[in-house]
Amino acid sequence: MHNNPSEVEIVQLFSEIGRSLKKTMRKSFECNGLTMPQGMVMSTLIKRGEMKISEISSELHLSNSTISGIIDRLEKHDLVIRTRSEQDRRIVYVKVSPKYVDFHREFHHQAEKDLQKILSRATPEDMRKILEGLTALKKILGQ
Repeated sequence: MHNNPSEVEIVQLFSEIGRSLKKTMRKSFECNGLTMPQGMVMSTLIKRGEMKISEISSELHLSNSTISGIIDRLEKHDLVIRTRSEQDRRIVYVKVSPKYVDFHREFHHQAEKDLQKILSRATPEDMRKILEGLTALKKILGQ
């Protein structure tokens, strides 16, 4: 990075946008009865499928005991299913429950609607600029 003013501004904007998105996600999770860490665990399981607790811990950079506590609470709400390995009973696998699959589908749909509502406040010119900028960023990140 050359640290010219534009690069610094972009980094600051990314940080601000990240905080805004995190705040919006936290509100969405809370409205659906999940904490942000629970939502992060569930998002990871949706993306990756069945995982060991140690794998979730590694993925989210949280301790095994923290993840186990989160999984305990999610299991009480029937959002995850915990199973032991038949080869090694010490290994515990976690996957999303059918109840959560339905919940996630609705949650994802609502999140898309919320974002569309926010974007509907933009002018056509703003939308063109956003699309142009995001397309350029995607290209740069892909290099």
